[in-house]
Amino acid sequence: MDSLTQIVLGAAVGEAVLGKKVGNKAMFYGAIAGTIPDLDVYVGKLFDTVTALEIHRGFTHSVFFAIVFGWIFGWLISLYEKKASTKEWALLMFWGFITHPILDAHTTWGTQLFWPLDIRLAFKNIFVIDPLYTLPFLVFLLMAMFQRKGAAKRRKYNNLGLIVSSSYMAITIVIKGITYTKFAHALKEQGIVYKEIETKPTPFNTVLWSANVETDDAYLIGYYSFFDTKPIEFYSYPKNHHLLGDYKDDASVKRLIKITKGWYTFSEKNNALYLNDLRFGLLSVAPNFQQFAFSFKITEEDNKVLIDEVPRNREKAKELVNDLWIRIQGN
Repeated sequence: MDSLTQIVLGAAVGEAVLGKKVGNKAMFYGAIAGTIPDLDVYVGKLFDTVTALEIHRGFTHSVFFAIVFGWIFGWLISLYEKKASTKEWALLMFWGFITHPILDAHTTWGTQLFWPLDIRLAFKNIFVIDPLYTLPFLVFLLMAMFQRKGAAKRRKYNNLGLIVSSSYMAITIVIKGITYTKFAHALKEQGIVYKEIETKPTPFNTVLWSANVETDDAYLIGYYSFFDTKPIEFYSYPKNHHLLGDYKDDASVKRLIKITKGWYTFSEKNNALYLNDLRFGLLSVAPNFQQFAFSFKITEEDNKVLIDEVPRNREKAKELVNDLWIRIQGN
């Protein structure tokens, strides 16, 4: 999830663990704990594109990290914060660290919660930025913050924030199940034979959902809004896996393909090869739009294969917001 959401969650968890004893400092250190796992993004900048992708939401998003570094940070905090014991501070940091990846596991990218095992949990029931999850949570947290330490209202407001946000998360899982049924029914009605289907919400909402559908030689992408009145349409994107050519034996390319979990296409432009990661969708919900949110340019220089992530177009991102608003209202 986005940084603000993780800060709010960490602060609320910190308050739940130690707020009665140390007041707003529990929120402060909880917010820090909610931020620390995402520092892996900056570590990734020291490496090549593929390694950075592998690092993100790996070690720092694991149970191992939460346990070991929860104690380390708890001990460090206890050296100058004497109102709680080392064990209490360690418990606060542990819960701040562990709730971060648990929340991330509900997004499309997922998280390697059981590192070093190569298992990445990704339930794909919420977008990385969802105002309906974050804003009510933030309001309750602020209401709690301005209550005195130990006050009944303070705990009540904080608990309400945790309950409302968790309830919304549970609802998104139910919604995902409903939309999966809608897509599967549409495929059956249209006589489309497919191998696999995955669904996920489009950016910033849980009203409009998209589906990636694998067929023999192409992937289909379709959209469904709860306000739709017409049948779901699916748009085809050829796999073009044959374009990989001599790159198929390159270790970096193999690692990149592994990261996509098999949801990828290839395209060519200006004599360059591009791998498109389908899991994160397109930069528009318009029919047959071709620009993917995550795309990687594969080139060769001095007999070495280079992989670079294609920068996302900010103007296209702005257009996406407008497109989403229109499409959410129905087809």
